[in-house]
Amino acid sequence: MKRIAIRLITTAALLACAGTAMAQATAPQELRNVVQLSATGTVEAQQDLLVVTLATSKEGTDASAVQAQLKQALDAALAEAKRNAQPGQLDVRTGPFGLYPRYAKDGKINGWQGRAELVLEGRDFSRITTTAGKVQTMAISQVAFALSREARAKVEGEAQTQAIEQFKSRAAELAKGFGFANYSLREVAVNSNEMSPGPRPRMMAMEAKGSSFSDSAVPVEAGKAQVVVTVSGSVQMR
Repeated sequence: MKRIAIRLITTAALLACAGTAMAQATAPQELRNVVQLSATGTVEAQQDLLVVTLATSKEGTDASAVQAQLKQALDAALAEAKRNAQPGQLDVRTGPFGLYPRYAKDGKINGWQGRAELVLEGRDFSRITTTAGKVQTMAISQVAFALSREARAKVEGEAQTQAIEQFKSRAAELAKGFGFANYSLREVAVNSNEMSPGPRPRMMAMEAKGSSFSDSAVPVEAGKAQVVVTVSGSVQMR
């Protein structure tokens, strides 16, 4: 029995030593001479995409009647908009369509209200605004500008090149400043976003009930957007 006990103790000791050796072998090495940095590239471009949102609101005591009124208004607006639709120049799509209960002070439902939206989007500003003016059953709720996918892709490449070159330049300067001859890239992340400097997209109040509609084009003027690409990561100075 004593021999068995001695063997068990010896085996446990060997396993403990082996575990310690493996832990030391797999322990992560301490990072030294590594610096974190980031750089950005910014390119400004003319906004070439117009988004006009048309909307109408209805209310009443009967839910089905309110829903029917919203549908009728949306169907008429769709029919008018589709007459002038052209892929890329004027694309037509429906927006949110919702019906919600209206509550009295006692917490009981005393009516219903709903809202429907139609979105006109594209590069032909004149076609879009003229079409929006011809829609009789909906009023303009919002006007916004943006960059098209093609325009954004073009300037995004330019901004990315700027950011990468700036990142490399800063990395070289930092390495030299700390007394190293060069550096190597460890990890890097690239992110991009679009910014619209200046005033926010123009918001327009909906027409009041009973007011007349005009089929003239709504005056709009696009601004410029900035595409910003950020390159961040770490380098090993050596």
